[in-house]
Amino acid sequence: MSRFQFVADHLHTFEVKWLCAVVEVARSSFYAWLAGAQGRAARQAADEALEARIRTVHDEDNTYGAPRITAELNDGAADGERVNHKRVARVMRGAGIAGYRRKRRVTTTVADPANQKVPDLLNRDFTSEQVNSRYVGDITYLPLATGSNLYLATVIDCFSGRVAGWAIADHMRTELVEDALKSAHALRGSLVGAIFHSDHGSRYTSKDFAELCKDLGVTQSMGGVGSSADNALAESFNASLKREVLQDRRNWSDAATCRREVFRWLVRYNTRRRHSRCRYSSPATYEDNHTTATLPEAA
Repeated sequence: MSRFQFVADHLHTFEVKWLCAVVEVARSSFYAWLAGAQGRAARQAADEALEARIRTVHDEDNTYGAPRITAELNDGAADGERVNHKRVARVMRGAGIAGYRRKRRVTTTVADPANQKVPDLLNRDFTSEQVNSRYVGDITYLPLATGSNLYLATVIDCFSGRVAGWAIADHMRTELVEDALKSAHALRGSLVGAIFHSDHGSRYTSKDFAELCKDLGVTQSMGGVGSSADNALAESFNASLKREVLQDRRNWSDAATCRREVFRWLVRYNTRRRHSRCRYSSPATYEDNHTTATLPEAA
């Protein structure tokens, strides 16, 4: 309870002058606080209404923090309904609402020795000025309650962060990464001229994968052996997937559940989940807006 509130609660029993002296506040300050009661009540009501809107967004995706929730609230809102991210963060703190954060950190990447020499063409710059120009990829394991694993291979566009290609299998053979790259080729229509960056895993350094890249017109790039920072975008994606889908679970109950939940998350990740690199729009929307903005004007 504030000192001003203490005075207000007892002003009908004791003199205001005496109460202010006891709690060591100026009478003028107390009366100014009292005059602002109506405004405070209005602000509290507005914050309660905002909290309800925040909970609606958070209930749909509990991984969202203040920036993404702000973007969701402001998407399509009228000027008078738009909210500042600092206010959203304040209301979320007061209500105990927060984006999910995994409590444990597990190291999952083990570097494989290189079978061929491939230069690093990205040098830890995981950005691109255009769609379908630079990609990163990786394999991550998806643990099952049975003690076995499924494996996910991805092809991620550095422009938007979109997962342009992916494949899930119960093995880590070269076909897994080949299927992911073929999936990206099918989405884009062509990968000619694109760079694909990976670690030195034996699947990526294999002769078969190199031949596929050549056939698709893709130039390979690889980071240093044993350096996760050289493929940080893919590593970050893998961590986000497990954190947001598994949350506090250790594994998926079975392969079918794993495939279903990962597929659902990937669709949302590409088409609805808001990304800071996309100015808090989804990767698909960001690419569409960029394509529209760069189309030549009709003569």
